[in-house]
Amino acid sequence: MRAVLSRVAGGPDSLVLEEVSDPVPGKGEVVIEVRAVGINFPDTLIIEDRYQFRPPRPFAPGGEIAGVVEAVGEGVTTLRRGDRVAAMTGWGGLAERVAVHAGRCLKIPREMPFDEAAGFIMTYGTVYYALKDRARLRPGETLFVPGAAGGIGSAAVELGKAMGARVVAAASTNEKVEFALELGADNGLIYPAGPLDKAGQKELSGEIKLACGRDGADVVLDGVGGDYAEPALRAMDWNGRFLVVGFPAGIPSFPLNLTLLKSVSVIGVFWGAHAEREPTLHQANMADLLALYAEGKIKPRISRRFPFAQAAQAIAALGDRAALGKIVVVMD
Repeated sequence: MRAVLSRVAGGPDSLVLEEVSDPVPGKGEVVIEVRAVGINFPDTLIIEDRYQFRPPRPFAPGGEIAGVVEAVGEGVTTLRRGDRVAAMTGWGGLAERVAVHAGRCLKIPREMPFDEAAGFIMTYGTVYYALKDRARLRPGETLFVPGAAGGIGSAAVELGKAMGARVVAAASTNEKVEFALELGADNGLIYPAGPLDKAGQKELSGEIKLACGRDGADVVLDGVGGDYAEPALRAMDWNGRFLVVGFPAGIPSFPLNLTLLKSVSVIGVFWGAHAEREPTLHQANMADLLALYAEGKIKPRISRRFPFAQAAQAIAALGDRAALGKIVVVMD
């Protein structure tokens, strides 16, 4: 079979397409014939050795796949050959076949296309866990979403609305903000390209406060980081919850006295570890998300599809931060 491999640390141009041996399912595993692979920000980090996990090389990036179960290993009772599934692999997904533990798989309905399924679990799973279980977002509260046109951001807009919040979306261009408004955001804000000095951060904080309303945001879902984090924190309401999700603009730092002055909680969101440590809650959340998908309240917005041979270009496109919604690699 073919796989896209990282043999040396580097950017997308360091990846190579090679023939490798077909996987065999181990105990508790299934082999999935891959039909589509969702591209996510960790894919840009893991090939450069900048992610929290460093798999031994050679390895294939790709942490999120969808396809058909081809073979079932010993002890697997929840899946059978021919089942349509999405699965979280961590890495290894950019291959024609993948062996993955059955517990990491989610059966998908026949009406869900494989490309949408490949862009479903990670973004919606992360955001739903963040909003429901970490922030306990309540109807009528104001949710501020920077990076609102990306995979995490667009999922946050949709789920925030589905949970009854007022959603304020922010992004770096008018096109991106318009995209978030089309997803259902109540208000939008264009922020400047970084880096921002202290004066620029102060000005942005005022703009966020104005967009969110007099009291500011109740919840911030920060999947951007960098110089945008402190302005968002400063624009929060009393007892606000600041969700730390990711850092494509860099790991931020801010004065802790800001959290004291407004009794703001800064809350980490490590969805992958949650799924491993709290599998019952994770499965219940996935069931909720499939129900919301069936109701038409959430739907992965795929802006670009790349053929398998151009998987490296798909990762490069995500790293350029020009994508709206999700980028997916589809099998030839």
